[in-house]
Amino acid sequence: MSEQLEKRAAGAGRPASGTAGAEQLRKDALALDAEDALASARELFTLDEGVYLDGNSLGALPRQVPLRMADVIGREWGELRIRSWDESGWWTAPERIGDRIAPLVGAAPGQIVVGDSTSVNVFKALVGAVRLADAGQGPGGAPGAGDGSVRDEIVVDVSTFPTDGYIAQSAARLTGRRLVPVEPGDVPAAVGPRTAAVLVNHVDFRTGRLHDLPGITAAVRAAGAISVWDLCHSAGALPVGLDAHGVDLAVGCTYKYLNGGPGAPAYLYVAARHQAGFDSPLPGWNSHADPFGMTPGYAPADGAARGRVGTPDILSMLALESALDVWDGVSIDAVRAKSLALTDFFLECVRAYVPEGLVTSLTPEEHGQRGSQVALRCADAPAVMKELIARGVVGDLRRPDVLRFGFTPLYVGFADAERAARVLAEVLADVPAAPTR
Repeated sequence: MSEQLEKRAAGAGRPASGTAGAEQLRKDALALDAEDALASARELFTLDEGVYLDGNSLGALPRQVPLRMADVIGREWGELRIRSWDESGWWTAPERIGDRIAPLVGAAPGQIVVGDSTSVNVFKALVGAVRLADAGQGPGGAPGAGDGSVRDEIVVDVSTFPTDGYIAQSAARLTGRRLVPVEPGDVPAAVGPRTAAVLVNHVDFRTGRLHDLPGITAAVRAAGAISVWDLCHSAGALPVGLDAHGVDLAVGCTYKYLNGGPGAPAYLYVAARHQAGFDSPLPGWNSHADPFGMTPGYAPADGAARGRVGTPDILSMLALESALDVWDGVSIDAVRAKSLALTDFFLECVRAYVPEGLVTSLTPEEHGQRGSQVALRCADAPAVMKELIARGVVGDLRRPDVLRFGFTPLYVGFADAERAARVLAEVLADVPAAPTR
């Protein structure tokens, strides 16, 4: 794949639009697939003959999961019953599975706990971040600027996924802070001695724009505040580097690029340096130092376990654990390289097949600013996506006018990208739409 990509990056052999161009693109797709070191991973998933480009909403089913779940339900639950909490390792699953996710987001073991939804974990992380700042556990070591001021602001990504915004509003009310919505690129200029915590999405869910996690985290740290990152659209698609970049807290879902299944539990990352001081706003019995002591007073557990709340959702958690087997031996750097190649190729095919003016890409061309999806603005987008799905190309929609195509490198190939662009052009010819602006 590398030789082909080098030629394309240099602009060599780029086809013109039209029949000859389409034939060349199909040949290029086959050549790229033939050189793809990750191509064999597709066989690990249950897929049909269509093109599935919605893994940024729900990942495909790994083939081994149904057999694992049959054992969990029939033997561990059906036969062992309550003994499975110990004998089958149910009790330790949140931390054990967290350690399997850790390498995919650049974290050392012992810093990630799996459980609850992304929304619940955003709440835990953001309120916990403010409490860390109040306790003087930010990088500056002081609650404020040292001049009597307090850290009374929470900075939030203005383009954030709506739930994150709702929770940030609630966390601000709960902690008596003022919410400061800013564009992610403006965070470094917005943070200062009054900033307690900053919540940013690593990848914009609408456009696929990748935000500068290292730079923003460094700016937050320099301001003495606590960083909280939402990794829902980056984990499993690109390197994150939580430890390397000094991230304080992070959350993410597991049903997108991690293929954990619908409603699979999310995860919470608490950097080791903050674990002793992390004060969760949801101190459930599962995070107690002596959970079976059933004492009225709360004493938090050590380590990542203090991010737990209630009884783990064992069935979905163990489905996730089995799904993570597809990552054995896979390099996240190789996944990132293929992701960029796929999205480059898809955009090239769109330019070749779709008449100018019918769609406009909202996804940055620059690799350093792109996640693993392509968002195209298109008039009458709901009708276009409905017809795409009917013709076997499954993407999704963000109203009113955005078509989203998620590229999961473990099971999406270059022929898929070419076919999706070609079918898109056919649909746009059949579903008349006004030019985009």
